[in-house]
Amino acid sequence: MSAMKLIFALSFGIFAALASFAQPCADNAKQVKPAMDEQTAKTYHANLAVAREAYAKNPNVAEELIWYGRRMAYTGDYKEAIRIFTEGVKKFPSDARIYRHRGHRYITLRCFDDAIRDLETAAKLIKGKPDEVEQDGLPNARNIPTSTLQSNIWYHLGLAYYLKGDFEQAERAYNEAQKVSKNNDMLVATDYWHYMTLRRLGKKNEAERLLASLPKEIEVIENDDYLKLIKLNRGELKAESLLLSIQGDADTLGPASLGYGVGNYYLYNGDKEKAAAIFGKIAAGNQWASFGYIAAEVEVGKNLLKLIDLRHD
Repeated sequence: MSAMKLIFALSFGIFAALASFAQPCADNAKQVKPAMDEQTAKTYHANLAVAREAYAKNPNVAEELIWYGRRMAYTGDYKEAIRIFTEGVKKFPSDARIYRHRGHRYITLRCFDDAIRDLETAAKLIKGKPDEVEQDGLPNARNIPTSTLQSNIWYHLGLAYYLKGDFEQAERAYNEAQKVSKNNDMLVATDYWHYMTLRRLGKKNEAERLLASLPKEIEVIENDDYLKLIKLNRGELKAESLLLSIQGDADTLGPASLGYGVGNYYLYNGDKEKAAAIFGKIAAGNQWASFGYIAAEVEVGKNLLKLIDLRHD
């Protein structure tokens, strides 16, 4: 064996050995089940039992598998939900819905690269196809679905890139999300995360034009927090009043999505200390699975990294 071949063989052997010890992100991820009252927990588990039975009776029906995975996630067992969706990917490899839902739950577990892979796959699978309304597993007060398959794919893909800090790719995804966000609730949510992405890219004027394009009077069913944040950044609401309305105890802040948006408002306007304090309070709260909490957690992590760098100077 030549020296080059020997080096290659040894290198491959080392790589294979290391790979055998590597585990998927979701296997090692932290999982925190949501706090819920006894009645809510009872309802969620009853719905899960129905979905599990329906899938057992119809294991070759993608719709049944999807609901089984979704209902599992609502109980807080995100890893098991991912396992179910992974089974679905093997059975129904061309069904964009399964990649969309697994991608969402990868975000929950902070596996952003895995989420991006799934959601990019879903985006390819929907190309050229008509959109479809996505039924809510947790219906709103009016029992009216507020999103579609395609809007959810692009929205969650933008979020995964945003959380990873790849704002250029997040902007691309939100540009696509804008095209399919027809419902007021989805439009407001998309506009807000798109706005934050543009601000992170330093595109302040473009960000302000985006918010200005949204009608001043717009009715939403469930995304009132995002609408408030849009009004905040348009100068129609005060940050102090929003912050006062969501103060929890001394160490927490909620709801997390609204709090994260207020923290970002202070960050954009130069008050980094106040922003950092708000992000810290959100991360000390109990909304572990919410997007606002995850985003605040990412910000706290950035600050911790800066402190570590300073200690090593």
